[in-house]
Amino acid sequence: MYEITVEHVFSAAHSVRIAGQSEPLHGHDWRVTATITAPRLDADGFVCDFHAAEEALAKVCLPFKNRTLNDVPPFADVNPSAEQVARVLAESLAVLLHPILPPDARLASLRVTEAPGCAATFVAESAR
Repeated sequence: MYEITVEHVFSAAHSVRIAGQSEPLHGHDWRVTATITAPRLDADGFVCDFHAAEEALAKVCLPFKNRTLNDVPPFADVNPSAEQVARVLAESLAVLLHPILPPDARLASLRVTEAPGCAATFVAESAR
């Protein structure tokens, strides 16, 4: 199995609810790392085109860039925890990657790091 990762960083703020209490609004430089896997390489020797994967990742992050996550769908109705951010970005990225990935390549996981040592990963259902 081969694995590649692409990263994108964007700034955004959020206020999460913990046990019914809202934390004060605070910002992060969110580091997003997408992992794409394939059992074999394509004819050119790649899992996929790094540039195409990077562009897709940047595109799914763009609606949240320099925003308050709580004000941007779906986070008006969903607690914008790192776990939820990872899931939302992964689901959106999987849709964008589908037409550009080789048939047996797939998004395996997406990790968001909101601060050093604080990260959440969403593992795609097909990777479990």
